[in-house]
Amino acid sequence: MFAKEIYIQRRAELKRRVGEGLILLFGNNDAPNNYPANTYRFRQDSCFLYYFGLKREGLVGLIDVDNDKEYIFGNDIDINDIIWYGYVPSVKELATEVGVQHTAPMKELKTSIDTARSQGKPIHYIPQCRHDLMIQLSDLIGMHPLQLNAQASVTLIKAIVDMRSIKKPEEVEELKKAADIGYQMHTTAMKLCAPGVTEKYIAGVIEGIAMSLGDRYSFQSILSMHGEIQHGFPSHTPMEAGRLMLCDAGAENKENYCSDNTRVTPISGTFTQQQRDIYTAVEAAHDWVIANARPNVKWLDMHMGACRILTEHLKAIGLMKGDTDEAVKAGAHALFMPHGLGHMMGLDVHDMEGLGQNYVGFDDEVQPSTQFGLNCLRCGRRLQAGFVMTDEPGIYFIPHLIDLWKSQGIHKDFINYEAIEPFRHFGGVRLEDDILITEDSCRIIGDKVIPYHINELEEFVKQSK
Repeated sequence: MFAKEIYIQRRAELKRRVGEGLILLFGNNDAPNNYPANTYRFRQDSCFLYYFGLKREGLVGLIDVDNDKEYIFGNDIDINDIIWYGYVPSVKELATEVGVQHTAPMKELKTSIDTARSQGKPIHYIPQCRHDLMIQLSDLIGMHPLQLNAQASVTLIKAIVDMRSIKKPEEVEELKKAADIGYQMHTTAMKLCAPGVTEKYIAGVIEGIAMSLGDRYSFQSILSMHGEIQHGFPSHTPMEAGRLMLCDAGAENKENYCSDNTRVTPISGTFTQQQRDIYTAVEAAHDWVIANARPNVKWLDMHMGACRILTEHLKAIGLMKGDTDEAVKAGAHALFMPHGLGHMMGLDVHDMEGLGQNYVGFDDEVQPSTQFGLNCLRCGRRLQAGFVMTDEPGIYFIPHLIDLWKSQGIHKDFINYEAIEPFRHFGGVRLEDDILITEDSCRIIGDKVIPYHINELEEFVKQSK
């Protein structure tokens, strides 16, 4: 938890931006796994964390903008809770830690909302992703749960996005801590990568690192020989010599700030020439973004620039042909990279995605595309100092997608379908780092960069055996 003055300042700024009415920010409740007493490990809502900093379940923050008052609603624990889970400070004590003066039992929240509604005050809330909170909010404002998110406060959403997008120095320090855990996760995966070792085993080890050094892993690890599958979760399949292991994994540190990196390791220890050609293309696109990302540059332009570099390399290999700019404009490269360059990151690994991607990643100047591949770009807006982005270009060979496009003759003027056949079971390569946009450029977050340049990577793997 940061100093309480930080939370006080954040709430004051939020009040200034919203202007009037009540602001409702729900904390999360415990969520049952397969029966009520067996719950998923608790993780607080990120917006509640940002403005109130408290990690206890069953709390709701209310900010009365008009009267400049702030409340925490929640019920104190009883002796039965203490017996099973130990003592927890009272709601009043917790509120004092973050500079909130007023508290009340949860049953009084509806009275506060009803009073405000009777006075015609706007009730600002953000979209909810948990069904229990949808039901609670539905009871409070008298709207069907399935209609709630469409009526969420755009004013509040935009205020939160503007504030959370710019990472303050204290947040960058937490992101560095998450990056340091991520470094240990990925270098451990590289060391363990060998024929006969299962995907599941390596994923379990690195997720254990995240759990032991931080709060948890920031998302379920993607670890697979099938790198062409965007979310290729680990199986009990043993690693095979000659193939590639793609590992996309990250950590949440103790304050729930995230890391998110992807590395590709040759299971036999060295790349084949075919693998080296594809890897080099992705490496070049990845490094071009780091060299060019800076304030006032559109992330859309970073995406398109990376795609042009990939296309140039794919042409050199013989997999694509024709004019590079025309091929990229038409979206032909999306056969090989059907996703966007990256996303914002912070308290959420896809930062604030639940608030609505159009508000987080786009604006009046840059709107989402409907073109295949480009429609998966999560952010296109101009960068600002303090943004944290993931830089993650990739090249993938997806057999079903190749067959579909080939059968329909899609982009046949730009794609050499016959030349793709030897790559059919290649898998995929993605390289991903988290970059902080600085005053005039950008830098990778973390004290140490996870090895990724080919010679450095092969030497690291060799030395670790």
